[in-house]
Amino acid sequence: MPRDQRQGAEVFWQSFGQGERPAIAIHCTLGSSNLWAKALIPLGQQIHAVAFDQPSHGQSAPWRGDASEPGGFQTQVTRIAASFIERPVDLIGHSFGASVALRIAVGAPEAVRSLTLIEPVLFAALPENDPDWQDLRAKQDHFEQLMEAGDYEPAARGFMRDWGTGQPWDSYSETQRERFTACMPMVENISRANFEDPARIARPDGIEQIDAPAMIIHGDRSPATMPKVAEAIAARLPDVGVACVEGAGHMLPATHPEQCASLIAANLERS
Repeated sequence: MPRDQRQGAEVFWQSFGQGERPAIAIHCTLGSSNLWAKALIPLGQQIHAVAFDQPSHGQSAPWRGDASEPGGFQTQVTRIAASFIERPVDLIGHSFGASVALRIAVGAPEAVRSLTLIEPVLFAALPENDPDWQDLRAKQDHFEQLMEAGDYEPAARGFMRDWGTGQPWDSYSETQRERFTACMPMVENISRANFEDPARIARPDGIEQIDAPAMIIHGDRSPATMPKVAEAIAARLPDVGVACVEGAGHMLPATHPEQCASLIAANLERS
């Protein structure tokens, strides 16, 4: 599998499909490129998708960035993703990866042929007086307090409870739990960016300039903010569909890959 230096990081990636259309798939926080396999392989006749492991994920090297830099991790992942773009692509992102995909589309709409956002976590797209946003902000405040106190393990436990597949913390191997815990400074950098939007993805007249067909997907068992984020982003896109997958939570590509593949395919047909 290919691996090289991209944007100052040793990055591993893999490809899915042999189609003529180039695509890039960007995974979620604490996931890996492997999560895309079952959702992208059925699309192999249409797209040739690159899915890379973000720094400190999968088989890529550890992140060497400054966790105190606002949005530092998001910026590096955005640059890594952009380094794979040679002509207009079908851009697919999940969770944090969807925020990165949206950042690319806002910054370079001409580089995007279609845009599929699965459970985007750009919480800055919501008004701060929304009660579900306020509940989520309270959880984020608690997470940041744990991090400030150096309580990384309970922070990791809570993050996986709220944003994982539902697998109990104690059922993970000791190695997995240690990895999740060690990644918490990176996760805090990511989560702060989701709320504070230092890259100004949600700025006025930014999302509105994306003219590629877009699809936003969320589950009906996801955190209460997720359908609201989906609708808030969709309201600003000129050509968009919103789909809710029954019985699905936040980790849609892993738990409901067939539905993801079908919805991505529907969006491909519109471009």
